[in-house]
Amino acid sequence: MFYKLIISTTLFCISCFASNDIKNLDSFKASFLQVITSGSDNVIEYKGEVFIKKSGKILWKYKTPVVKNVYINDNFAVVDEPELEQAIFTQLESEINIIKLLNSSKKIDNNSYTTNIEDTDYMIKTSKSDDKIEFINYKDKLENKVEIKFSNVVQNGEISDDIFKFTIPDYYDIIRK
Repeated sequence: MFYKLIISTTLFCISCFASNDIKNLDSFKASFLQVITSGSDNVIEYKGEVFIKKSGKILWKYKTPVVKNVYINDNFAVVDEPELEQAIFTQLESEINIIKLLNSSKKIDNNSYTTNIEDTDYMIKTSKSDDKIEFINYKDKLENKVEIKFSNVVQNGEISDDIFKFTIPDYYDIIRK
């Protein structure tokens, strides 16, 4: 389930680059709080940082409750789990197609947008003062409510490609899916 949440969230975050009204983003980095609420009202919170480049490179750095790094480059993902000393390599079912997503976001009002990707509806809110992305909401395919709140947002700032490179430690187990 965690991996499906990561992929669907990533698809949506890339769609944040979709609207001309969000200033044609070339890059996005922020701290995040991701709150997942199950149908039975169980709640789990993840905190970390996210880095996204329009080129299709993405890094989710989860810091709590577990340390985990998710590297995505177009249709390939690596999940680095330092606490388990393992890396999971997986081919994504579909490429994160930025062009398709550029055409999918629709403005609802001054700071609200919506899109539907792979049968999931997403809502994005930007701040009224500077159009920075504040949060996204959606319900995943397992009926979990997901909200991601962003802080310390930097849009169109410089992000080195080096941050998206993962070097496998010798002692890691490698899992291929």
